[in-house]
Amino acid sequence: MAERQNFNTTNAPRMSQVFPQAVIADKFIFLSGTPGLAIDSGQVISADFEDQTRQCFQNIKLILEEAGSNLSNVVKTTIFMVAGHDFGVINKVYAEFFPANPPARSTPQVMPFPAGILISVECIALK
Repeated sequence: MAERQNFNTTNAPRMSQVFPQAVIADKFIFLSGTPGLAIDSGQVISADFEDQTRQCFQNIKLILEEAGSNLSNVVKTTIFMVAGHDFGVINKVYAEFFPANPPARSTPQVMPFPAGILISVECIALK
């Protein structure tokens, strides 16, 4: 039977105490939606969509590394972005974090998130 454990690190912002940053199950890491929150304050990094997008992936990188993995092990991302923002920005930042062999991706547009969050990214990675 596969093992399952909740995972949190204090080295990356946590969206809520209600759910974990990630769940590790067998050989997979499932990251919860991760917005562009500043590591030091836990607040939205800025009102700029590109800044938030880049910070999302920086936070994901930190969580994965703390969980014993890395960005090259990501097999699937789902990027939830507030409607009306530019796919070109997402593609630019995505290429920075996944320069070769990028993971599969879905990018649904959603209604506004609270607290000025413009984007949230969840992913599945190999451990």
